[in-house]
Amino acid sequence: MVKSLQRDLDEGEAEANALAVERKAAVVFLDETDARRVADIYGLHKTGVIGVLIRAKREGRISSLKDELDRLRENAGFWIDDWLYEQVLKEAGEV
Repeated sequence: MVKSLQRDLDEGEAEANALAVERKAAVVFLDETDARRVADIYGLHKTGVIGVLIRAKREGRISSLKDELDRLRENAGFWIDDWLYEQVLKEAGEV
């Protein structure tokens, strides 16, 4: 399965999806659009870094979602679409 998935995904994304299918994982952690699309095909539940941060905000584990997203963008080179960035902050009540 990994070899087949590597036609469309990088090795790590292919491995994550294949392992999630094999182990019938409750959730798979993916950020890349192509990897998430493949997860949808296999009916996998997924989340990514932004989803984890939203949950952390809801649970009071972080005080500012905006600060965390900005740190990801500026310090880690994590690409977040501007529309998604605004939507996430709006839903979190930070805009």
